[in-house]
Amino acid sequence: MHFIVADGKRIFNLWKRKTWVAIYQKVRYTDRNESGIDERLSDRMSGCTLCPRMCGADRENGKKGFCGETGEIRAARAALHMWEEPCISGKEGSGTVFFTGCTLRCVFCQNHEIAGSKVGKVISEERLAEIFLELQGKGANNINLVTPTHFVPQIIRALQSAKKQGMYLPVVYNTGGYERVETLKMLDGLVDIYLPDFKYLNTDHAKKYSKAEDYPEVAKAALAEMVRQEGKPVFDERGMMKRGVIVRHLLLPGCLADGKRVVKYLHETYGNRIYMSLMSQYTPLESLDAAKYPELNRKVPEYAYEKLVDYAISLGVMQAFIQEGDTAKESFIPPFTLEGV
Repeated sequence: MHFIVADGKRIFNLWKRKTWVAIYQKVRYTDRNESGIDERLSDRMSGCTLCPRMCGADRENGKKGFCGETGEIRAARAALHMWEEPCISGKEGSGTVFFTGCTLRCVFCQNHEIAGSKVGKVISEERLAEIFLELQGKGANNINLVTPTHFVPQIIRALQSAKKQGMYLPVVYNTGGYERVETLKMLDGLVDIYLPDFKYLNTDHAKKYSKAEDYPEVAKAALAEMVRQEGKPVFDERGMMKRGVIVRHLLLPGCLADGKRVVKYLHETYGNRIYMSLMSQYTPLESLDAAKYPELNRKVPEYAYEKLVDYAISLGVMQAFIQEGDTAKESFIPPFTLEGV
């Protein structure tokens, strides 16, 4: 296995059940100016246009959108999460809220229970604000919003309420990368760290596996907005990210060529303005239709992931996280038992 190196020194970060290798760029953290919050925020839930599906569902009045959800917030778990990148989880954990529903519905989804709207509890905006404060009280390093797109208006109000009550943690927006720029702009000044996937540049893959042929162009535009908002990464003295963008790419079986295209695009476009997170942990789950997608019904070979990492090194990528060992042997999917909600 190759490792990303800086100045001839390898930096190893052993992290719970998986191993990440990181190169940190530490700079002095200054408080974020949050004056740009749009106080005129409108719900946009009736005739919903929050995500690129633009399904137009009247979610405000109980209709379900493509995401599978109405305008009522549903969450499946709110707890300290130890398995994110080291600069997100730290030793204390990331205060993660897993929202129910999804705007993508990928056929290989690793969180299919919640993405498919099978598990979730209805909570109010007031309760969501309380959850943020409870996670802060438990020592979380940040508030981590997982699959939040279809609840953005409610989340904004909950965050504003929590901040008025003393919440000071960085806010992480953890997304599949399929975002409308208009929706992201509503978050400017409230979100400190964007943690998007960049799943594909191959439109055939995007269409086949996520029913979103426009994913590559949508993800490009969304990422540009995220980087515009956050600028270069900022870390505190412990190496915890306080502001910035980490772009994840989960290597899928048979998709090495597209993985290389993604890495090249990210490096050539953003350089040291972002961190990459190259993931080898893909696991074929029972929810996968193996008969329809047999090419995905296997783990990623170690040699394929090594080639992706080698390629990143050859391009000169320095700011990245990679995974060691056979991470697909272990599950990084927490139990969705409604803990904390």
